[in-house]
Amino acid sequence: MKRVFLFICVFLLNVNFLTAQWVLTSGSRNTRVRAFAVTSNGTSGTNLFVGTDGGILLSTNNGTIWNNVLMSGTNALAVTSNGTDSTNLFAGGGGVFRSTNNGISWTAVDSGLAMNQPVSSLAASSKGTSNTDLFVGTYGNGVFLSTNNGTSWTAVNYGLQNTVINSLAVSDTNLIAATNGGIFLSTNNGTSWTNVNTTGLGIGGPFAISGTNIFAAGLGVFLSTNNGLNWTAADSGIPYGAIYSLAASDKYLFADAGDDIFLSTNNGTSWNSTNSFYSSNPTGVNTLVVSDSNLFAGTVDGGIWRRPLSDIVTGIKDIKKLAPTHYSLEQNYPNPFNPSTSIGYQLAGKSHVTLKVYDLLGRELATLVDEVKSSGSYTATFNASSLPSGVFFYRLTTNAISSGQTQSFSSVKKMLLLK
Repeated sequence: MKRVFLFICVFLLNVNFLTAQWVLTSGSRNTRVRAFAVTSNGTSGTNLFVGTDGGILLSTNNGTIWNNVLMSGTNALAVTSNGTDSTNLFAGGGGVFRSTNNGISWTAVDSGLAMNQPVSSLAASSKGTSNTDLFVGTYGNGVFLSTNNGTSWTAVNYGLQNTVINSLAVSDTNLIAATNGGIFLSTNNGTSWTNVNTTGLGIGGPFAISGTNIFAAGLGVFLSTNNGLNWTAADSGIPYGAIYSLAASDKYLFADAGDDIFLSTNNGTSWNSTNSFYSSNPTGVNTLVVSDSNLFAGTVDGGIWRRPLSDIVTGIKDIKKLAPTHYSLEQNYPNPFNPSTSIGYQLAGKSHVTLKVYDLLGRELATLVDEVKSSGSYTATFNASSLPSGVFFYRLTTNAISSGQTQSFSSVKKMLLLK
């Protein structure tokens, strides 16, 4: 009985330690977040707008207090300020809405839009102090252009081979669209489009812009240094495939891989796991943004979370100092689980690694890892949605080569699936 009590105490202490890194901002619990936008509110700081299923939330104090500034009955899927001028703020969902007073009031501006498909993304291209082109991407009708702050819209889809638009970005005079068919580029405000998809990119996801660099999410992270014309892979160090969201500041680039949030401080040349969000938050991340000195994560149904950039960067430095000195296999977490669980392991050197799952009779059910990996700490995910409740085993086997000698390591642990 004492052992059970001690285990519970240690478990609770560990949970408190993990959750202390991220803070759920007040009043945002159970909120489904779709998009972020950051604008200046003058000398006092920044406005952080959040698009949710219930409308637009606004915070002027880094998420300490949220105010609902748009209850439109539409999913607010994207928000953007009008270029560098935040006088006009636009929100998209089941239509397009414009605010000229920092979100205090909103007006529908969707004349000419094909409203049978919801708005997925917005982008603004500023041409001086007063002339701005505004672009809207939809989930099936392509891209629309407005040259008069949303008063009227025109379809601009010539050459756009896929009209399901996932994200839009503007770089210099170029417009870039991420679609279900990859990335397309327009150099003439959408009048015509060219397919600039990179082999291996897959379905185009969100963009992040840092200076003259454009990053695109897909089956990895891809980088363009020439306004979207050419793309190269920039995801060395991210062990997972699909990237779901990106965020960039002058110094930092973040990528959410669905199992972890990764940080790059050298424009995607290398990445480090932050080990910071999914360890204590089971809900998925929909979108990320850097605002002031914080990283914000908008989740599927778990609200808006905040963590100081200084904590994340310090954590990365600490992880580097604590490089693995031995081979080990961790107990899966959570355990018991339903239907997915994470399995961590450490490698003291470059190794060929296999991680497999077996049933009680020793029959192999799944191979989670079968490849050569460098020294480091890793996590694999096991999804048992097709299996019945029961006890299962997982085994890690490594063949490490060090100084010409082959060293082997093997470990087996038990896990419990409860449905």
